[in-house]
Amino acid sequence: MSREVALKESFVIQKKTKLAVLGIGLVMPSFLTLLVLVIYPVALAIMESFQNEEDAFSLENYQYIFTEPLILQSIQHTLVITFISCFLTLGLSYLLAIYLNFSNSIFSKIINKLYFIPLFIPGVIAIYGFLNFYRDNGWVARIIGENNMPSIIYDMKGLLMINVWFNIPFTTMLLLSALQAIPRSVIESAKDTGASRLRLFIHFILPLSYKTMLVALTFLFMGLIGSFTAPFLIDRNAPQMLGVSMQQHFSVYNEIGQSSALAVFMFVLCSIVGYVYIQNNMKKSKKDMF
Repeated sequence: MSREVALKESFVIQKKTKLAVLGIGLVMPSFLTLLVLVIYPVALAIMESFQNEEDAFSLENYQYIFTEPLILQSIQHTLVITFISCFLTLGLSYLLAIYLNFSNSIFSKIINKLYFIPLFIPGVIAIYGFLNFYRDNGWVARIIGENNMPSIIYDMKGLLMINVWFNIPFTTMLLLSALQAIPRSVIESAKDTGASRLRLFIHFILPLSYKTMLVALTFLFMGLIGSFTAPFLIDRNAPQMLGVSMQQHFSVYNEIGQSSALAVFMFVLCSIVGYVYIQNNMKKSKKDMF
């Protein structure tokens, strides 16, 4: 009897070992990809950011990015562009998602089939089309007159416009999925009790879609703060977005330590946003458990 028990225990141990090895084998490709593409570059950038020209430990690079007036202006410019772009994109996407979800008109059905088309247009092509359309001698200027054409290209306004244009489809898709997940019975019950559209939005729609809004805001912030192509082609020469400034310090000025310090600074900003998002989710999970 004891031999049979021992055989069963041995079989269970072997099975658990095989499952553990199989699990490690399935996770290993993802872990190696994360190690090569994320962990190693981040660790290398952190190490290089604390090195001077003689490869000795130093805080010179961080002293430079937090004391150089042009870099400070670039940081301010980046944060302003990022926050305004996030606010405009999230607001317009939320309005569009509400319209598409609660409207049954032919116009809403057409928009519902077309709004995600910008996702399939390569960014460089879209930006050059934007340049041809809104530059001083572009199509709009020919229609309204060059003297009446506001400054859009190589200006903050142009960068905000292209940021919103790029990010509205994906953000709308996220928010629309959250709105579609709200049970229709909840909406109809609120309407039956006499709730106005404003009360319906504040007390039902917004709380039930808040979590997805936070996800969309996190993706927006992380994507915009380190963007390069649109700021490089459309934004002004000074101050610059941090992604452009980091590239110039690396390839033009050959200041690897300073560019690494800028990269670490952007990584810290993104980490703060990610931490806020994770903390919010953990608090909500605890509330749901209790």
